[in-house]
Amino acid sequence: MSTMTQNFDRRRHPVRPDLAASDYEGLVEAGRFVEGDVFQVIADRVALRPEPRPDRPIDTEALRGEWLTVYETTPEGWAWGQLDTDGYVGWFSSDALGPVTAATHRVRALRTYRYPGPDLKFPPLGLLSLGSKVTVIGEAETRGLTYALLADGSAVVAKHLVPLDAREQDWVRVAEELLGTPYLWGGRSSLGLDCSALVQLAAQAGGHDLPRDSDMQEAEAGTQIPHDDPAALVRGDLLFWKGHVGIIAGPGTLLHANGHTMTVACEPLDQAIDRIAATEWGEITRARRLPAADNS
Repeated sequence: MSTMTQNFDRRRHPVRPDLAASDYEGLVEAGRFVEGDVFQVIADRVALRPEPRPDRPIDTEALRGEWLTVYETTPEGWAWGQLDTDGYVGWFSSDALGPVTAATHRVRALRTYRYPGPDLKFPPLGLLSLGSKVTVIGEAETRGLTYALLADGSAVVAKHLVPLDAREQDWVRVAEELLGTPYLWGGRSSLGLDCSALVQLAAQAGGHDLPRDSDMQEAEAGTQIPHDDPAALVRGDLLFWKGHVGIIAGPGTLLHANGHTMTVACEPLDQAIDRIAATEWGEITRARRLPAADNS
């Protein structure tokens, strides 16, 4: 591998010794450069892994309706590419991909069923998570309940969706709705998620496009603020440790997906600081504040 190639984070750059995206031609050495083809996730969610092996831990997940640029597929059913939402690169099942459609709405409920038609009595086709994207082409009402009709012929409850450009004034409220959700390393859905996915999904509802992992968020999310006085932090501030991030939910309260309770949970901030300091994550490393929501 060339020294140039080693400088690119594999999580964010589609660059390998044997293959790289065409945008990197002239920047790295690779066996070949590929333009890539854009697909849409048609599975409820699909895991991205660092290698094309089902026994490798999950790096992250792509949700239904998100776009992936694919640079390679294998006969074994793997694809290697980059998620459009946050630029994450990994290996995933090529069976989860389909043709691209322009999304119009995203799921705002924590979860919503997708039906073969506008009727809650129909057996569901799948379960969509908060943040999934859909293409609405019409509406239908059955027994007083309005359904959004989707481009693929299925239907979801209309009030579970919001337009793509909808913004939550208080995005922390979205994170609070996820209280009790199981902790899942690499998870990025309301069925299970990790600390940085909780931040990313909730902040996305407020119009903030954040990177995926906690080290990326620590370096790039919002504006850095002092962290020497935790009592001065306000609702929505992000607090970082090595490999971990939490949200200030209110005075003296930390909201985070964590491996201690194995859930999304709130705990007293001072207790969390003391407990985490005694683990491999150590002391607080940084605090950051996101800009106020733009609802214009």
